[in-house]
Amino acid sequence: MRISLAKKVLGHLPNVEVVGFDNLLTEFTRSVNGKVVIRGLRAVSDFEYEFQLANMNRAIAPDVESIFLTPSEKHSYISSTLVREIASLNGDFGQFVNPEVKRVLQEHYQTI
Repeated sequence: MRISLAKKVLGHLPNVEVVGFDNLLTEFTRSVNGKVVIRGLRAVSDFEYEFQLANMNRAIAPDVESIFLTPSEKHSYISSTLVREIASLNGDFGQFVNPEVKRVLQEHYQTI
């Protein structure tokens, strides 16, 4: 579901390819000849886990580098968990997601 949704939302971008995988991130990165993994950090609380993950990935695949990006302040509080909670309680979450994502989440929570 997430892969097909991401493909729909990002399909208009010619330089973006959405691909799913079910193995280690380092194995997937190597399989596509990748050299860099970009991860997002919303808050300081994300840093410890992401730093630990990056160090483990470096131990497994020293040739793959991790880069961290932070969002602007206006987006730093948004998380999928919060969006799903708002959606499950029939709140207005449209400002936080793509219209297609909003439609799918609304359909999902109407059937529960």
